[in-house]
Amino acid sequence: MNHASIPTSLAAFALTACAGTPLETIDTATNYDVVQNPGFEAIARAESDVERDRRAILAMQGDYRVDFNFTETVPLKAGYEKHDDKTTGGYETVIVVEDSPDRIVLQHLLVSPGGHVIKHWRQDWYFEAKERFEFVADQEWAIRALAPEKTAGAWTQCVFEVSDAPRYCGTGKWNHRYGVSTWTSDRTWRPLPRREYTRRDDYNAINAENRHTVTPHGWTHEQDNTKTVRDGRKTEAILVREFGFNDYRNIDGYDFSPAMAYWERTGDYWALVRQAWHDRMQSGTTLRLLTDVDGMPIIEGTFEQAEQAANLSQEQQLQAIDELLSEWSESAKLLTRR
Repeated sequence: MNHASIPTSLAAFALTACAGTPLETIDTATNYDVVQNPGFEAIARAESDVERDRRAILAMQGDYRVDFNFTETVPLKAGYEKHDDKTTGGYETVIVVEDSPDRIVLQHLLVSPGGHVIKHWRQDWYFEAKERFEFVADQEWAIRALAPEKTAGAWTQCVFEVSDAPRYCGTGKWNHRYGVSTWTSDRTWRPLPRREYTRRDDYNAINAENRHTVTPHGWTHEQDNTKTVRDGRKTEAILVREFGFNDYRNIDGYDFSPAMAYWERTGDYWALVRQAWHDRMQSGTTLRLLTDVDGMPIIEGTFEQAEQAANLSQEQQLQAIDELLSEWSESAKLLTRR
């Protein structure tokens, strides 16, 4: 099937793609070479700390073979039995969508060996951000001000769903000692991960610290996760710690052209979606999603609209996006800054 003719049952297709493919099948009849990260050596040549940080973030763009690995490590509740490790993989290209002195936007696009393309997660980086959104309760996010002493010299990374709905943010500084660039976040809350939506109902939030390291052959994303049960904004129980290790290795020889064609065709539409979500997350508001935790009505709706966007005017696209987000989300003014 050509990537341009994705089936209308996008819900199941998107869930399957975002959950990853078992490693034993991902490389069947697929040839590629692991190559050097073209941005790695440029980091050390930067003439300022901020530019060094920026080059480290930009070094995460490129074409990758990715392994996603999650292992539960320390049971924290009496009687809890650790679940089996989850190991999947995929082929992913990361493109730069925006690049300014204090903001960099990276979009991930999955490409299957058959040429199917799925818009994957997105990461936005802000230098010395004054505020960020935070996951505060089931399907609810709020804008929080950041103290200047916390953000001086630091970068805030915000991560978004495949539909560009919010997921989580973290704030920390890049460390470039010994020729290795690593960014470590503070601990923040994030919702149930997509890899667990259809498998788990015994927890609903993760308290996490994230670490990104740029390597000579790509980059890695480490996660120190604690799986928890929350009732609204109150933590009721903690179940287990989990270590996540996602390994992005630069490759050559794999056909990522379907991703480039997809983004050329739909990128303008997704820019409108990003702006629509931003408008709903203005300072002093909370955002609540009205879907089940998987968010599929929004995912399916935006994916289908992206396929139709070329046949619609910008005004028609804006109207369709507004109608979709208005149906499945709501925002409200905060009475106080908690």
